[in-house]
Amino acid sequence: MATEQGWLVYLLRCADGSLYTGITNDLARRLRAHESGRGSRYTRSRLPVEPVWTRPCASRGEALRLEARIKRLPAARKRRLVIEGRFPDD
Repeated sequence: MATEQGWLVYLLRCADGSLYTGITNDLARRLRAHESGRGSRYTRSRLPVEPVWTRPCASRGEALRLEARIKRLPAARKRRLVIEGRFPDD
């Protein structure tokens, strides 16, 4: 069930400089989970993390599709997404 915030796709910059992509309907709760080491196996060993990009989505399905598209991008294109602040179809 989504909150008033709705569904988001987000990117986190990890301590090692890598980017993590995920979805949530409560970004503050999800960030707390990542910071406490319970967010994902990937970020657990790369703490601390910081949010660097978010995009609201109309539904969970839309968020999952966008997350999958972003995960298929090369690392350089993900970094450019963070710098430019927008996805190519924006």
